[in-house]
Amino acid sequence: MNTYTTTEVAKIIGIHPNTVRMYEEWGLIPLAERKSNGYRIFTDFHIEQLRLARIAFQIEVLQNGLRKKVVETIKLSAKRDFDKALMFAEEYRSQIQREQRNAEESIGIAKQILSGKSVGDTLFLKRKEVSDYLDISMDTLRNWERNGLLQVKRRQNGYRAYTNDDIERIKMIRTLRLANYSLEAILRMIHALEHNPKVDMKQVLNTPQADADIVSVCDRLIVSLKDAEENVDKMIHILLEMKEKFS
Repeated sequence: MNTYTTTEVAKIIGIHPNTVRMYEEWGLIPLAERKSNGYRIFTDFHIEQLRLARIAFQIEVLQNGLRKKVVETIKLSAKRDFDKALMFAEEYRSQIQREQRNAEESIGIAKQILSGKSVGDTLFLKRKEVSDYLDISMDTLRNWERNGLLQVKRRQNGYRAYTNDDIERIKMIRTLRLANYSLEAILRMIHALEHNPKVDMKQVLNTPQADADIVSVCDRLIVSLKDAEENVDKMIHILLEMKEKFS
C-alpha cells in the first residue's frame, strides 16, 4: 500500500496542505494515521477520496439543500459506506434535474410577464395548497407577501385565493431567489415591470454582471446546474471504482 505525506497529497491533488488538513477536520476524508513524530500518513484511499471531493465541490450549487446533499455523499464515502453514498449521489442528480426543469419553466414565465401576457386566473388555491403544489414553505410565502413581492387577493371568507398568475409569479420569484437575487432586487424588478413592461432589467436588478437580466439569470442557473449534473456523473463513476477497489 502506498503512503503519502501531507505535502505529497497536496501536490498530487493540486491543493494547499492546509486544505488537506481542513478536509480531514470536516470529515470529508478519513482521519490519517500518524507516525511516532506526529506526521500524518495518507493512503491511496485518501487520494481517491480527495479527488472525489474536488469534483463534487467544483460547481457550487447552493439552492434547496443541494450543497448539503453533496457534502453528505462525500462524508459517507469517507466512511466507506459506498452504497449509501451512491444512493445520495443519485438523489443529488435527480434534484439537480428537477431544478433544471424549474429554471427552464421560469424562462417561459419570465418572457410572458415581460411581454405583458396573462396566464389566466381560473385557478384558486389556498396558501397551504400552494405550499404543497410548489414545494415552498408557508413561511417563505408569508415572507414574500410581507415584503411586497406578492399581493394575494382574499375571498369573502377572508382566505387568500392564489390565482394562476400568482402561481406563475411565485415560480419566477423562486428561480430568482435560487439565483441569489435579494428580495429587494426582486421587488424592484416587480414594481418596475408593473409600471413599464419594457423596463431595462439590467438597471433594475442592479447586479454586478453586465448581462444579468431576468432571462439570462435563468440561463446561467441552467448552465450551472448542467455542469453540476456532469460532475455528479463523474462522482458516481469514481464511487463505483472506489467501491470495487476499497470495499
